[in-house]
Amino acid sequence: MPSKPELRRAVTPWGSFSWGYSDVGADIFVGLGLVLGAAAGASNVAFLFAGIVYVCIGLAYTELAATYPVAGGGQYFVMRGLGDVFGFIAGWAVLLDFTIDITLFAWSCVDYLGQLVPFLALTHHPWVHFSAAFALIAGLCLLNLVGVRESTTFNGIVSALDVVSETSILFFGFLFAFNPDLLVHAMTLYWPTNDHLLLGVSLAIISFVGLESISQAAQETQRPASIIPRTSIALILTILVYALAYANLALGMIPANPVPPDAHGHAQTFFQFLGSTANQGSAVAVLAANVPYFGKLAALYVPILGAVLLLISSNSGVFGASRIAYAMSRSQLLPSVFERVHPRYRTPAVSIVVFCGVALAVLVFAALPSLDPGADAVYTRFFHGEAGLDVLADLYAFGAATSYSFVFVALIALRLKDPLSPRKFRIPINIPLTFRGERALFPVVGVIGFLGIFSILIFTMLTHPIGRVAGPLWLGCGIIGYLIYRRRKALPLWDSRPIDWETQQITILKEAGELELMDELIEKLRARGKAPGVAKAP
Repeated sequence: MPSKPELRRAVTPWGSFSWGYSDVGADIFVGLGLVLGAAAGASNVAFLFAGIVYVCIGLAYTELAATYPVAGGGQYFVMRGLGDVFGFIAGWAVLLDFTIDITLFAWSCVDYLGQLVPFLALTHHPWVHFSAAFALIAGLCLLNLVGVRESTTFNGIVSALDVVSETSILFFGFLFAFNPDLLVHAMTLYWPTNDHLLLGVSLAIISFVGLESISQAAQETQRPASIIPRTSIALILTILVYALAYANLALGMIPANPVPPDAHGHAQTFFQFLGSTANQGSAVAVLAANVPYFGKLAALYVPILGAVLLLISSNSGVFGASRIAYAMSRSQLLPSVFERVHPRYRTPAVSIVVFCGVALAVLVFAALPSLDPGADAVYTRFFHGEAGLDVLADLYAFGAATSYSFVFVALIALRLKDPLSPRKFRIPINIPLTFRGERALFPVVGVIGFLGIFSILIFTMLTHPIGRVAGPLWLGCGIIGYLIYRRRKALPLWDSRPIDWETQQITILKEAGELELMDELIEKLRARGKAPGVAKAP
């Protein structure tokens, strides 16, 4: 009987970086305008707070993905550290994030194209905007059905072009248009209220979501324990520098062109212009077009490059959602239909189609007020008028903050419960201690990161009307479905299935090609009188 098709290891070092960059790098194209609109003169502070939390998140994911290089990412780490139920909740929250990712970036992709092609602009042609976003999501679904190698090549080329482009915008922007006095003036005169600052911080975190993509691709990455730390650290630094630089440039920039009055005819600053409803979906393109000298060239290509990067970020959402559903199915957290692999392309076909379908449903929900005046009145009454990009940002922030909170707890739990697994990368600043007779290192950064991301989760619940309703509703429906599935399969409802994690870890390292780490683990286990075997990897 032929063996079941498995995912192939086709992701190279640059492919691993570009999978993460295509997701995180595109976030600033969406996040910059939203944060400027909410946090005004404190936008750079909002990005700084979220950026510090993001560094902690990045370090946690780097250690965990390099130690446990399997598909599933945060869901797998939480399941292994905290058990099946919490693993499901974390995975379900990540699934929400990746599904919103598909819609959010497809939507913004059309926004950026609208800078060059007014026919696509949401404000003037909502049905055309909706149809274009719908077609993009359907096309990405087909692309991912064909296979990861084609998608990775696509991501790699565009990511390289965007790194050059974003660096050029910042270089020429600071060189020709930045005024430190204007930055201080904006921070002093336009400091927001506490509520708007909290809203800005909760929106800023969406500029740093996407590291999950690297760990999602771990099972398809060559030599993951060696490659993932390098690509993750490079990605963390790149994105952090970009986000802080763009926020400060926007606040202290003297634009090449006059700033038009706002919708009510009042004078406005340049950063207020970027954060306005008309421009927040394409703020980076508007900023680039207003850089003296360089702006004339940037106005021609940045909307296109930004749109392409947003498109591949949407593509990363398809990839991530399908891989985590595949992993959860193999761990018996979701029905087995989600682990079916296409016999020819060896991709998780059912998972791809299902979650692209959910993304299309979310698109309809977000776009409805712009398509139907009757729906607009309903949204105004029940959702404080939130629609479009705001709806997607709400759900995106909730899913990210929830899943990352669980990942930090899992990091701490795995340091204590599984001290023997070799860690080629370990987060710095640790407290040595003895737990259950074994020496372990307690991660101080894990506690700091948890406090940071949990506070952002609270900010999200306080300041996002749709996020605080739809997010918990998504989790509640998922938990009910999980319990029904586990009951039908006669699996433990609240407890975990018995799994020989040590034997499974040996198999994971063997299949990843990390034979030195595998031998190191086997030696440690034998020194403690254990006889490890080989089991099927998750």
